Amino acid sequence: MILPILLAVSIPLQTAIATIPQYAAVRAAAAAETPKKAAGPRKKVAATARAKSRKLALAGTAASGASSATIHWTAPTRRDELSDDLSAMLARAKSGKWGVLVVSLSTGDTLFGRDADAQMLPASTMKLFTSSLALDRFGADGKFETVVLRAGSVGSDGVLHGDLVLRGAGDPTLAGKALEDGGEPPMEALAHQIAAAGIKRVTGGVVGDAHAFLDGHVPDGWRTRYLQASYAARVSALSFNENKITVVVRPSGGHAELSFQPAVSGVPVSNDVRITASSKGARIGVRQDSTGRLVISGWIGSQSAPRDYQVMVEGPELFAAGALRAALIAQGVNVDGQVRVGRAPFDAIAIATFDSPPLQKIVTQMNGESNNHFAELLFRDAASSVGTPGSAENANILLRRFLYEKADVAPASVFAADGSGLSTLDRVTPRAMVQLLGYARKAPWGPVLEQSLPVAGETETLRHRMRFTPAMGNLHAKTGTTNDVASLGGYVTAKNGEQLVFSFIYNGKDRWRAKEAMDAMGATLASFSR
Repeated sequence: MILPILLAVSIPLQTAIATIPQYAAVRAAAAAETPKKAAGPRKKVAATARAKSRKLALAGTAASGASSATIHWTAPTRRDELSDDLSAMLARAKSGKWGVLVVSLSTGDTLFGRDADAQMLPASTMKLFTSSLALDRFGADGKFETVVLRAGSVGSDGVLHGDLVLRGAGDPTLAGKALEDGGEPPMEALAHQIAAAGIKRVTGGVVGDAHAFLDGHVPDGWRTRYLQASYAARVSALSFNENKITVVVRPSGGHAELSFQPAVSGVPVSNDVRITASSKGARIGVRQDSTGRLVISGWIGSQSAPRDYQVMVEGPELFAAGALRAALIAQGVNVDGQVRVGRAPFDAIAIATFDSPPLQKIVTQMNGESNNHFAELLFRDAASSVGTPGSAENANILLRRFLYEKADVAPASVFAADGSGLSTLDRVTPRAMVQLLGYARKAPWGPVLEQSLPVAGETETLRHRMRFTPAMGNLHAKTGTTNDVASLGGYVTAKNGEQLVFSFIYNGKDRWRAKEAMDAMGATLASFSR
């Protein structure tokens, strides 16, 4: 149901959206697209007398012409020089497709463009759009509240005749450890509140309620090979510990002993690990079947040290409910039943809550470490905030509305099948990214977005890039990398003080040369003056 969003859209947007294919059609069209191979390297810019006035020449491009040479930054003093230099840098990627736009926020000038309206795979620069949408919806201080409700009455003896329901609200930070403020880990904090409410025993079980999100655990366009990687956690409104669990296997006499980090209880486990005498080795497989059962098989030597294995949880709701059940038992609250997935009855009563950190901290962590799980939850949280089901489809509609109404971005310029940029169906144009970043500079939450971005040569995903260049400590940008994409979008201050915004997107296989070109372009923008 997406009607509430569509009814809230202004008349001009209704007119604009009328020409856009439905979600499924756009998805099919995007899936059919394949990046076109570039026609070939551009003609290199000849060295001229003006190169003598620069700090560094285009070594390896204009000077040597050797394809293996490092791409160096330059210090252009005119707009045409800047254009020539950036063009030469782009030509160093011998295949693939570029989309680039550089705009001066100080003057409004477009300083450079190359296929700025091309539909490109953005990779993790999609998180710029997700961050902005979430900040616009919730504000920098917004929080997400996880609630425990009781479905049943509590007797004078402290017995709850019914279930406890753990209802998720899309908090991506609900974890198996304490937050930075030094408080209790979330499940322990909730268990303490439940015990403080006078509950000593639960005759029912613990129910995981994730109805705030309605689409599947795996976004459209995620490749199958991603799914066992830590960057592709399942998506759920009730997510815990980024939906990852570590299984620890150790020999104990004639059998293998299992433990879990974080602790869970009530989740079915099949321990098929054999002990091999007089061995220090191990060969163990860990998986989760379609019922949610953890299946651990293989062998471990009787003299082996403990072995730990990380598993991507297939059933996040059961996992979270199992963690709360374990915390309750540790707190002395007996739980007769097991864990299951369901929905809180309409008359259930809230007895415990846990708030996430403010959104500005979540966005800072997400963009700094490029956390896909955070992005997926925030994307769907935004859709839920306007009274519609939390789904990527509804979030895509809301994102287009936001971009059109506030950043003057044509709705068809962006298609978001997910919030992280991992989907092969995502498409953005460099112009849309630059328009978004330009708007963010004027938005109340703009400083939060900019400060969340890695800094060239100093922090997070840019800490090893553009070091000891004019971009170091100056350029703030979000990176993006997949097997087929290298991208960079953000802000940099030119030598003459101009505030520049840029989007560099490369789709193709020559990613390492493309990244070198981006780093050279970033430093060149930082050294530009006119």
